[in-house]
Amino acid sequence: MSQPSKSFRELVVWQKAHSFVLATYKVTKSFPKEEVYGLTSQFRRAAVSIPANIVEGYKKSGKTDKLRFFNIAQGSLEECRYYLILAHDLGYFDSTELHEKLEEVSKLLEGYMRGLRRK
Repeated sequence: MSQPSKSFRELVVWQKAHSFVLATYKVTKSFPKEEVYGLTSQFRRAAVSIPANIVEGYKKSGKTDKLRFFNIAQGSLEECRYYLILAHDLGYFDSTELHEKLEEVSKLLEGYMRGLRRK
């Protein structure tokens, strides 16, 4: 049996989600200036919401509360999935690498939630 984590920073799902946020900020720096209050802002907000909700869920004591915040993180993840499609279709960047990062976070979050439901 593995030891419980002492901090959200130990969660691989949070680490990968944080990495996705950093990559999102880097990529969106090159978006057109007219997108600063549009796609850039929305994409960043949704990306930040993923690890932020993982952190909030991590600290909740009840399984139901934890799962609710992790589900909110999943919703933000799906929102980011759309922004990746949109940015790619608008020709802003090649979204392949960022999409792969998002897929990894998605799989980890789903696994984390599945494990929590089994407890």
